[in-house]
Amino acid sequence: MTIIQKYFPHLTLHQQEQMSALWDLYHEWNEKINVISRKDIDNLYEHHVLHSLAIANALKFREGTQVLDFGTGGGFPGIPLAILFPESHFTLIDGTGKKILVVKAISEAIGLENVTAKHLRGEEERGRYDFIVSRAVMPLPDLVKIVRKNISKTSRNSIANGILCLKGGNVESEVQPFHKLADVSPLSNWFEEEWFKEKHLIYLPL
Repeated sequence: MTIIQKYFPHLTLHQQEQMSALWDLYHEWNEKINVISRKDIDNLYEHHVLHSLAIANALKFREGTQVLDFGTGGGFPGIPLAILFPESHFTLIDGTGKKILVVKAISEAIGLENVTAKHLRGEEERGRYDFIVSRAVMPLPDLVKIVRKNISKTSRNSIANGILCLKGGNVESEVQPFHKLADVSPLSNWFEEEWFKEKHLIYLPL
């Protein structure tokens, strides 16, 4: 939790309490349903929560923003972002029902009122959103094909509606089809920890 306060020192007391509660909740649920690698669960705050919050360095979601977390898994990046932006609404979808069960339980346990979790594949989602967020669910061109239908035509934020995607490794081939549009930001611009080297945030307006 200290690492979150290091980079996000202005959290309210309520947000700090919600972030702190994630440690016990994820450890408890991970014993029943494996949503985070057992080897990685003790790196929860650095590798999952802070990683998710990298999106907040690119964009502060305005009140009323609708965000779709595509392939949320155990709730990343959706749950940390929902804590940080209580005036925006986050819809978290995943094709694995057990993972959505965990997302719902954790959201309810920390009192997140701006989260809707659905057991759904991306192709089945029909809603319209300002932004699609994801963590390395699939290659960017494949993701674009599925979610283009879900982008709202009305923009309300400081940048155009589109995709905000967290990726690791070499992303050149993925962004090549969109090289004139895609903006790639190394996470090491924001976070000094070694783990964030070779990790990126891709923004693609749609």
